[in-house]
Amino acid sequence: MSLRPRYWMLRSISCILVRQCPSLSTGLHSEGCSPELAEGHSKRLMSDVRADLRNIVGASKYWSEHLQSVKEKASSPVTVTYQGDLPCRRMKDSYQEAYLPLGSQPHLREKYLNVYNYVRFGRIFEDLDSFGVLISYTHAKTECPRSPFSIVTALVDEIDLVRNVIRPDCDLKFTGNVTWVGRSSLEVQMKVSQYYDGIFNLALEATFVMVARDAGNKSAALVNPLKPEGPEEERLFQQGNLNKKERAKLKENSLLKVAPNEEERKIIHEMFLETLDINTASFLSRILPKNSVWMEDTKLKSLEICHPQERNIFNKIFGGFLMRKAFELAWANACVYGSSRPYAIAVDDILFQKPVEVGSLLYLSSQVCYTESKYIQVRVHSEVLDPLTKEHSTTNIFHFTFGCQKEVMQVIPKTYGESMLYLDGKRHFKATPIRDQNLVNLPAAN
Repeated sequence: MSLRPRYWMLRSISCILVRQCPSLSTGLHSEGCSPELAEGHSKRLMSDVRADLRNIVGASKYWSEHLQSVKEKASSPVTVTYQGDLPCRRMKDSYQEAYLPLGSQPHLREKYLNVYNYVRFGRIFEDLDSFGVLISYTHAKTECPRSPFSIVTALVDEIDLVRNVIRPDCDLKFTGNVTWVGRSSLEVQMKVSQYYDGIFNLALEATFVMVARDAGNKSAALVNPLKPEGPEEERLFQQGNLNKKERAKLKENSLLKVAPNEEERKIIHEMFLETLDINTASFLSRILPKNSVWMEDTKLKSLEICHPQERNIFNKIFGGFLMRKAFELAWANACVYGSSRPYAIAVDDILFQKPVEVGSLLYLSSQVCYTESKYIQVRVHSEVLDPLTKEHSTTNIFHFTFGCQKEVMQVIPKTYGESMLYLDGKRHFKATPIRDQNLVNLPAAN
């Protein structure tokens, strides 16, 4: 496979990645300081969320003590076997707020800044993951000082970004609560808003699905049932039921199980015909149409060593860390492909198939799988390699939708497998609500 097209695209965007911006990492921006965080008001900060979670589950702060904490966790009392024995909860019982005071506390900005002096969405995804777990534990709280079970992220159903950038000098407010409950699963809806112009303005909305496991992480644990109050809560609860059915339907109709439908087969065949060299009268002679890129030339990969620093409260690699790394790789791929600075539109259907152990080698492989007009759909495949057993295991599949400031070239599949990736990417893109974002004009590439 020739690397020349990919090398050309990499050369064409070098100026995008080295552009210098005036620093916003220090200095107080009074217009971005929320009155709710004024002196004398006690509010939970995002830095408190992880500490609260450690207290809830009795996790150790230090890696050297993790074996003892795991042993103590496994000896916790057995959870109930009948959901009806658990008290019902209301949606407001799990409601939580947390603040990220980027405007009020400038020293926090450095961790969240990207090279363009906007907030890194990957860092926000990390905070959303922790916040969603805290909300779930609040719903399932017990009389015990420490929770008798583990709650982890099973699925990121959707993250819908209302704005293409988040300012680094204005306070952020995270809010959310449980909106649907099954037997051992919970759907959590969260919002992130940013304070400017005297009010909090919506920046993104997210829906996560969490699952509860027993103390030994061997089987599902029952959680408190949810009782909606009023028409709006009833609507949210019914939407949770619909979301569950829709996820089951998508799984049944996956291209890994079912052949493409008639319309999809026609699309693939027409694309195939467009790439044939009519002068050879051969099905094996392929030519690339104008303003197109072969899908095989759109890959970008990375490798991460999973250090203890990135572990969660259960001593597995933090799901938010995986999301951040996958997002940043996908963003870089979209940047290379579109030769311009992309902005995130949506994240959806991230399934956490298995936990990632500390010490694993994490392989991330991104690929542009669908394009349309100014939009790029990127798929990231995550797998781990156990250095001792040499065993490879898929842990996650990520789907990201990006917008660009100009039209992008069409991605063209060459093999049948790539054609299925194309159709899968098209399905995800069509299922994404492409709303008119509150766009901030980004500096154009030279």
